[in-house]
Amino acid sequence: MSARYDFASDNTAPAAPEAMQALLDANQGYASGYGTDAVTARAADLVRGLLDVDAEVRFVASGTAANAISVAALARPFEAVLAHEHAHICTDETGAPGFFGQGVGLIRLPGASGRIDPTALEAALAQPDVSYRQPAAALSLTTATEYGTVYSAEQLARLIAPVKARGHGVHLDGARVANAAAAGFDLTQLAGLGVDLFVLGGAKAGMPPTEALVILDKALARRIDPRLKQAGQLPSKGRFYAAPFVGMLQDGALLRHAAHANAMAAKLAAAMPFKVLHPVEANAVFVEMDDATLARLHAAGWFVYRFLDGSVRFVCSWATTEAAVEEVAEALKGLA
Repeated sequence: MSARYDFASDNTAPAAPEAMQALLDANQGYASGYGTDAVTARAADLVRGLLDVDAEVRFVASGTAANAISVAALARPFEAVLAHEHAHICTDETGAPGFFGQGVGLIRLPGASGRIDPTALEAALAQPDVSYRQPAAALSLTTATEYGTVYSAEQLARLIAPVKARGHGVHLDGARVANAAAAGFDLTQLAGLGVDLFVLGGAKAGMPPTEALVILDKALARRIDPRLKQAGQLPSKGRFYAAPFVGMLQDGALLRHAAHANAMAAKLAAAMPFKVLHPVEANAVFVEMDDATLARLHAAGWFVYRFLDGSVRFVCSWATTEAAVEEVAEALKGLA
């Protein structure tokens, strides 16, 4: 029996038709290189329109690159970035923030269901500067979080305010921010909240490999293109990184598909016979499941991962069908 990866990650889904059609459209004729073309300009305008903000926008190959370059722009090599202990930059990027930042460190903070505990943040900010420890210089946030929860604007403001009061920068990893927006978060509030650098996720939202690096603090855009070029993130045929955003933003497909993914997660959670461990607010469901049962689920043809907190994660995407949700729910009921 071949394994099915419908719920392993939203990365396993195909690219959405709107994104692929935009790629085909961008492939007509000749265009200038390195992001100076009309397709890239159109995509950047659509991103600015989505956020209702004047910002510099660049398109890169991966979220890891976008996050690491952002961190490197906000902290010096002898400084550190505050982040949730299970944030992607802390657990899944193979030291890329420190590599791109030439030694930038990470300060890991606790918090339920992927949200940073404000008290823990305040305690970290209150630590004295000493010669033997990298001091905090920036905050990295994620929404939707690694556990599928969504910060409210008020929750973000509570975390950002003390950071900005100390003159530090703020980065937001938005790999699944479309799902957060579909759950009710207003993306137009980001700039007003004090976010300096924002990664608008493409791949997890239904695009081929591409992410938008949105520079809300335009002072950070100085020499950004040489930085990207040195990092291998300034592709010569840049229009092919930008085009999927045109396809997904011009008629609202990004948020429409994210809302579908969220709805499929809610449907799966409602049918789930195992204990759900985190609030289902976006497109993921985390459940309590022992190793033997997980092995039986794999043997039945459904592949999903055990996550950082020991739970088993099911992720829905733009391409998840109701039939697939019903099939996996039946398989799970047979195992419960």
